[in-house]
Amino acid sequence: MNKGKKFIAPGAWFSMTYPADWNEFEGGEDSFLFYNADDWDGNFRISAFRGEQADYGQATVREELKKSRRAQAVMVGDFPCAYSCEIFTEEGETYENHQWVTGIGDVAFEASFATSQGASIRKAQEVIASIQLRYPGVKYHPETIPVRLMEIYQIDEAYDWVQSEIKKQLKKDFRGEESDIRNMQQIIDNGSLNPRKRDAWIALGITLCVILTNEVDGVEWRTLIDGSREVPVLMNLANEKIIDPMKLVWSKVKNGESVNLTETYEHII
Repeated sequence: MNKGKKFIAPGAWFSMTYPADWNEFEGGEDSFLFYNADDWDGNFRISAFRGEQADYGQATVREELKKSRRAQAVMVGDFPCAYSCEIFTEEGETYENHQWVTGIGDVAFEASFATSQGASIRKAQEVIASIQLRYPGVKYHPETIPVRLMEIYQIDEAYDWVQSEIKKQLKKDFRGEESDIRNMQQIIDNGSLNPRKRDAWIALGITLCVILTNEVDGVEWRTLIDGSREVPVLMNLANEKIIDPMKLVWSKVKNGESVNLTETYEHII
């Protein structure tokens, strides 16, 4: 894989690198799904499970090889895997679903790659080979990675809450434009927000960043992984400067400082 994007699973307990032209999509509970929506070359799905045994990962591989007649032992990178492949037809087209079971220490991984019959599976193998565990108690450097679905949901929830509050309190529409900042400020000035209501203040910071992405080119959402913090942040692509929504509003409220959203917005542009 010449160039890829890093994924760190929620809870920051494993990471992997996936192709730069893939994105994350809804994969279901405890499952992560990646593919290229513009030029489809296969759906890659991965799940991870932690067991009580120290060798749970490799024990799972051995069990898979024992119970499945189709499974065969293969190496993917440094990982011994139980590999199998099934052919299926959908809407008249024939596809292959490649499956790997592998593990590291007490963690087992199940990965699959559904693609056109006869298509290359190299990209999926490279993703599997890139898997790394992140261990409890180890202090890792803060990292920013492509925004995950989890943080996209948080951004959407924050925006919806602000939109709802403005409609409820001010009877006004909210379009996510710079002109809406004065309505957000009015909610603050009305004194309707409890200074201890952390999530509400962070929602204002996130929404301020949503407005920035709507109005200004060259900024993109990322996920920040910093210890126990796994949150959405903005990155200025020109200088890779990080804009942390929490620091825009909540940090000021927590320190007893006044909040002027217009000034804050003008400062971060």
